[in-house]
Amino acid sequence: MQTIDIIVFAVFTLGVVVFGCSFFRKGSTSEDFTHAGRSLPGWVVGMSIFATYVSSISYIGYPGKAFASNWNAFVFSLSIPVASYFAARYFVPFYRRGGSVSAYTFLEEKFGRWARLYASACYLLTQIARMGSILYLLAVPMHILMGWNLHVVIIATCVAIILYSMLGGLKAVIWADAIQGIILIGGALLCLAILLFSMSEGPAQAFQLAIDSPDGNKFSLGSFGTDLTTSTFWVCLIYGVFINLQNYGIDQNYVQRYHAAKTDRDARFSALFGGWLFIPVSALFFLIGSALYSYYEAGVAPLPAEIQAKPDYVFPYFIVHGLPVGLRGLLIASIFAAGMSTVSTSVTSAATVILTDYVKPFARHATERHHVFVLRLSSVIVGVLGIIVAIAMLSVESIIDAWWTLSSIFSGGMLGLFLLGIMPRRIGRGAALMGCVAGIAVIAWISLGRMWNLPGVHLHEYLAIVLGTTTIFLTGFLATCIFRSDRQKY
Repeated sequence: MQTIDIIVFAVFTLGVVVFGCSFFRKGSTSEDFTHAGRSLPGWVVGMSIFATYVSSISYIGYPGKAFASNWNAFVFSLSIPVASYFAARYFVPFYRRGGSVSAYTFLEEKFGRWARLYASACYLLTQIARMGSILYLLAVPMHILMGWNLHVVIIATCVAIILYSMLGGLKAVIWADAIQGIILIGGALLCLAILLFSMSEGPAQAFQLAIDSPDGNKFSLGSFGTDLTTSTFWVCLIYGVFINLQNYGIDQNYVQRYHAAKTDRDARFSALFGGWLFIPVSALFFLIGSALYSYYEAGVAPLPAEIQAKPDYVFPYFIVHGLPVGLRGLLIASIFAAGMSTVSTSVTSAATVILTDYVKPFARHATERHHVFVLRLSSVIVGVLGIIVAIAMLSVESIIDAWWTLSSIFSGGMLGLFLLGIMPRRIGRGAALMGCVAGIAVIAWISLGRMWNLPGVHLHEYLAIVLGTTTIFLTGFLATCIFRSDRQKY
C-alpha cells in the first residue's frame, strides 16, 4: 500500500464514521433510533436493503467461491424475485399496519410470549454470527495489505461501527448504507474491467479459460441432480427461497426499513428495488471470481500456493498486487463499505430487538431515557459478541459455507412460526409449540448428523431451514386440525 492508498482508505472510513455520528441529536428518542421517524425516501431505503444483502461475505466470499469452484452459490440470488414480490405485496402492508417496530410482536399476540422470545432469540444468534463473519472478512484485506494483526483490525473496525450506529441510530445507518452501496458497486466494476482487459488476448480469453477449467466449467450453476446431501442447483435454490422469504418476512433488518420509509408506496418500492439490484451485483462478484481464476491461470501474474489454498484471500491478494496506486485504496474502501453497512445494520436491529422484545415487556415503567440507554448499551454488547465470533472464524476455510450453514441452523424455525401466524385459519398455541419442538429436533438432526455420525441420511446443512420450516408449519397445522376434530366429537 502506497501513501495515497492509505489516504484514500482512511479518508473514506473516517468520513463514514463522522457522517454517521453527525446524525446524533441530544434529545433523540428511541423511535428516532429504531425507525428514523418514518421520514426516508424509497430509493434510500432500497439502497440500504441492497447494502444489507451485499456484505463483505459477498465482496470477498463470492469471488473466492467462484475462483475455487463455480457459480453454484449464485443460485441463491435467483430466488430473490420470489421473496421481494411477496414482500411488496404482503409483508410491507402487514407490518406498516401493525405499527410495532418489532418483527416479533404479532407472534406474541398469536401464540404467547414464548413465541416472541423464541423467534427473537433465533434472530439475535443469526445476527451475531453474521457480524462475526463480516468482521473477519473486513480484517483479511488489511492483514494481507499491511500485515496488520487480524485481531486488532477486527476490534478497531467494530468499535468504529458501533460508535456511529449507537449515536446516529437507524437514520445514520440507512443514509450511510446508501452511500456505501454506490461506492462498492463502482469499485467492483473497476476491478472487473482491469481483470478482463489485463488478459493478453482480451476479455474473451478470460471467459474461455474459465469454461475450460480442469475442475469443471467455472460458470456452472452446479449439478441439476436430485442429491440432497450436496450443494446442488436445487438445494441452493430451495435454500435461497426459504432464507429470502425469511429475510423479507421476519428479519428485523428489513422490517425496520419498511417502517423507516415515508409512505407505503416508498416502502413497497424499497423492497423491490433493494432485492432486484442485488441480482446483477452478485453476478458481478461471481464474474470477478471467474476472471481471477483466468487471470492467474493465464500467468498474467503469479499466485502463491498459500493464497491459492485460501480462496477468500485471492481477491484481496489481487487488489494488493494487481491494481494501480490509488485504486487499491478505493477497492479496500469499497470492501469496508460493504462490511460496515451490514454490521451497522445488525447492531441497530439487534439493539432494537433487545429493547422491544426483552426489556419493554418486563420493564413497563421504564422511561424514554432508559430506553435510549438500553439501545446504546445493547449496541455495545452485540458488537463485543460479534468480535468474539469473528476471532473464532479465523480457522474457517470458506466463509460463505460457514455463514450459510450457521444462518440455516440458527434461523431455521423463525419462518415456520411466522407462516403459522399469518394463516387465515387460527392455529392453536399448543399446536404452534408442538411444531416448534418438532422443527428444532429436525434442525438439530440435520446440523449434527455428519458431526456425530448419527444414523440415517446426512442431508446438506443448507436444508436445515427448509425442513425445519416445513416441519414447524405442517406439525402446527395438522395438530390444530386433529385437536379441533377431537373436540368436535364431544
